Amino acid sequence: MTDALTELLATRDWLLADGATGTNLFNMGLQSGDAPELWNADEPEKIRTLYRGAVDAGSDLFLTNTFGGNASRLKLHSAEARVHELNRLGAELGREVADASGRRVIVAGSIGPTGEIMAPMGSLTHALAVEMFHEQAEGLKAGGADVLWVETISASEEYKAAAEAAALAGMPWCGTMSFDTAGRTMMGLTSAAMAQMVDKLAHKPLAFGANCGVGASDLLRTVLGFVDTGTSMPIIAKGNAGIPKYVDGHIHYDGTPDLMADYAVLARDCGARIIGGCCGTMPDHLRAMREALETRAAGPRPDLETIKTRIGGFSSAVDGTEADGPDTPARRGNRRRRES
Repeated sequence: MTDALTELLATRDWLLADGATGTNLFNMGLQSGDAPELWNADEPEKIRTLYRGAVDAGSDLFLTNTFGGNASRLKLHSAEARVHELNRLGAELGREVADASGRRVIVAGSIGPTGEIMAPMGSLTHALAVEMFHEQAEGLKAGGADVLWVETISASEEYKAAAEAAALAGMPWCGTMSFDTAGRTMMGLTSAAMAQMVDKLAHKPLAFGANCGVGASDLLRTVLGFVDTGTSMPIIAKGNAGIPKYVDGHIHYDGTPDLMADYAVLARDCGARIIGGCCGTMPDHLRAMREALETRAAGPRPDLETIKTRIGGFSSAVDGTEADGPDTPARRGNRRRRES
């Protein structure tokens, strides 16, 4: 049986995902240090408003308010016994909004990292990570999520545990990692290494890619790295709306709707099929992104200089893939090359 996301991808060249969760909820009154997932039970209308903001702005897919809904994260708020409940509620509210939209909208059950370090460097074993992700996945499944959406992962071991949990729950899934350390994840993975890891998974994601990280330019460089491996799997790009700055006591992202519109078109031209925003991305950004994707013709794959000129420079000179071979700089143009 074909899943809803695969069916929608078969009819479209690109899909618009959603934007920020935390930034929008902070604007609704969430306080720093609070668990957003508790609002699924305590402030359901605000969560509906969050979801509707993305849908009304044109998103084809939105993530549930369950990013930190695993036992390890919820334990910090004495809510570890409510994993299934809070994830189910987050997905149920999403299902309600999607079904009332009058068009096909995918409800993606967000699963973030546990916040623990995987063994042998840390104390989190593979079995325990799978157990935590599985518990969360079952709640999202019960609430009606179309697909699980694993995001902001840094370690390959944690990504693999999430894949196993999705298989146990009998759910399709997508998975992104955050490349926030000179083009690598915090645990050292390059874009090429992630693509190779994904290809070897027993329960493969429907799509994979990158989210968050530093800025939109860095994320597009990572997308080019995925494309250069020759993968045939749909690629996800969910970049931040610019760079965070501390303004008048608040964190503000400096990316304008026009900048995010340029980013969205560049992401499509780089080869991404599912395009959205992450931190700082508001409904106004999404509207601009949707309009740009619908009205601007597809162009050639951009090189790094084009990306830098259009939406800004990179946080580092290299991204780790330059060690893959002497022809690596050329691949940032319009060449395709499979990693050896």
